[in-house]
Amino acid sequence: MNYRHLYHAGNFADVLKHIVLLGLIEALLRKETPFLFLDTHAGAGCYDLLSESAQKSKEFENGINKILNKENPPELVQRYLNYLPAQTPPLATYPGSPFFVRPLLRAQDRIIATELNPRECRALASAVGRDRQLMVREMDGYQGLKAFLPPKERRGLVLIDPPYENPDEFSQLIKALTIALDRWETGIYALWYPIKERRLIDQFHKGLAEAIKREMLVIELCIYPEDVSGHLNGCGMLIINPPWKFDQEMNSVLPWLWSTLAVNNQGSYRHYPLKTSL
Repeated sequence: MNYRHLYHAGNFADVLKHIVLLGLIEALLRKETPFLFLDTHAGAGCYDLLSESAQKSKEFENGINKILNKENPPELVQRYLNYLPAQTPPLATYPGSPFFVRPLLRAQDRIIATELNPRECRALASAVGRDRQLMVREMDGYQGLKAFLPPKERRGLVLIDPPYENPDEFSQLIKALTIALDRWETGIYALWYPIKERRLIDQFHKGLAEAIKREMLVIELCIYPEDVSGHLNGCGMLIINPPWKFDQEMNSVLPWLWSTLAVNNQGSYRHYPLKTSL
């Protein structure tokens, strides 16, 4: 409840998350039938990078600003940049996931954004205004999985991006995903997670592989060595039911992102299918 994404807006983790998110939304757009985008931890929707909070951390300098200063990005990265409010640094604002996806919607598509923090939810609702295609609800994101799944559209994407303030967050995620997949097994699920200690991530992946019997893809980017304790060394996106050939699209993007964002060539990148226990 105390987490505020404004301090981290536009950092390397946002860059990876939104590039992956764009690729997944584009895959849904290849069919005419409608889809739902459910954002379980939506935040405030849009972030002022010139604010005192953002300027205090300046994490965007090692994130989106580096991307904007790099020439000849891969096609998916260039398309991601096309949806930002400007093409040259410094950016004044950075969009959260609901605002990032909103311009991509067709008339038949919808967004449901849930946010538990009252202040963040009010900011999101105010920014959205009256929009029939973007519904905002103040509620726990995990409860949103029960309330809004399965969607009437029968196709769609769920983004789960919690603040990881709860020490049992990984266990809670596995339980929530198991329930969600029981309700809607064909949906695409994109889960963001921080990489601070590899041992915890390996345990999380093992628990997922034992609990979930669906195709899963791991995408990770570290800009620092993984053994720096207590530090956000990198982040990952775990995709359940990834679209066809989505892993191939990541082949051209991840090496470029690492070479652009890594601090002094530290860290690593990787993507691979997560094998489940049959």
